[in-house]
Amino acid sequence: MSANCWINGEPRDGLPGPDHALHHGYGVFETLAVQQGRIVLEDYHLECLAQGCEHLKIPRPAREVLRKELATAAGDENRAVLKLVITLGVHGWDYRRDADSRGTRLISRYPWPDYPARWQEHGIRVRICDTHVSRNPRLAGIKHLSRIEQILARSEWNDADDIQEGLMLDEEGSVIEGTMTNVFAWLSHGVLATPALHHAGVAGVMRRYLMECADRAGIQLRVASMSLAELMQAEEIFVCNSIIGVWPVIAIGHWKYAVGPMTRQFMNWAAQAQ
Repeated sequence: MSANCWINGEPRDGLPGPDHALHHGYGVFETLAVQQGRIVLEDYHLECLAQGCEHLKIPRPAREVLRKELATAAGDENRAVLKLVITLGVHGWDYRRDADSRGTRLISRYPWPDYPARWQEHGIRVRICDTHVSRNPRLAGIKHLSRIEQILARSEWNDADDIQEGLMLDEEGSVIEGTMTNVFAWLSHGVLATPALHHAGVAGVMRRYLMECADRAGIQLRVASMSLAELMQAEEIFVCNSIIGVWPVIAIGHWKYAVGPMTRQFMNWAAQAQ
């Protein structure tokens, strides 16, 4: 299969223009793992995408159309990454929405990222980013295309051998997420905590899957505002997304953490999904 990009189901070389996605960042996306030709957690991704379209008032493609196009893009790839983007579509040269727009579907296929296995096996080191996540309840939780804050945060360090992820706070100092991950903390009183994302952040697919795993296992889960001080006092910390699964955190600045049994359990659950 020679194509690596599909627009509205047709092999293409790039986006038509002017498109809201390129000009205004108006769109939603999902990043999907392909394993042995199978799309991991596909139903979760499609549900998340549909919710994002509804929030941003973007025409929502039929789920079966997306399934078919994703299957074509996945093909028989042993391991690959698909990026599915839904935009408001082609428009005029201002901020007006075209009431007749049906939106644009873009699927791109990429090689599997070459992350060192030791990051998952032995854990990663994390820094606190200077760039904050803006609070905006209307956009909170949605995986929209405007990722400027995450790009700025990731540009704060260059040595991936020293630091593998950055932790982002909001303007009030609450922990929100990593630059590309969601965050979980196992607290000393036997509670698994993850930041609430009512005002900022992305509610990732792997985050939702792991929360469901915790619920089925009877693990007490707290989804609420989390201060940096509270996170630092956790017994175990891990981050997750749909591509990496779970990475244990072994250091945030000078604070050190062990890769404990709870983190190992969630690593196993993530591996089962993948």
